[in-house]
Amino acid sequence: MHWEGKVVKPSQTRPGVEFVIARMTFGRRLELMRRVRDLAARLEYFEAGHEERHRMEASILAGEIDTLYVRWGLEEVRGLEIDGVAADIDALIERGPEDLFIEALTAIRSECGLTEAEIKN
Repeated sequence: MHWEGKVVKPSQTRPGVEFVIARMTFGRRLELMRRVRDLAARLEYFEAGHEERHRMEASILAGEIDTLYVRWGLEEVRGLEIDGVAADIDALIERGPEDLFIEALTAIRSECGLTEAEIKN
């Protein structure tokens, strides 16, 4: 048997761009759960609030969780230049097209085997 620890997924929205995504393993799943646990608990608390500042905090936490997923699961982005320089993961997150970030995030969550409900959270 041969096991590949990563999978390459071509972008559906940006031809020529590819995402190199780490495959899910028991150890990686445990690591991800540890990283997300505290943020998810805080997110749930703020989502239950009714004040505007609670909604704002919930939005920030959701963004932090999305960023955590991309940093955790994306090993490489290929075929993307930002301001004339080959993009790395940080560049994609900080200065890249938002739709490409969301596509990478969706591909990572799909590779994790999350259900539609879990992806929305």
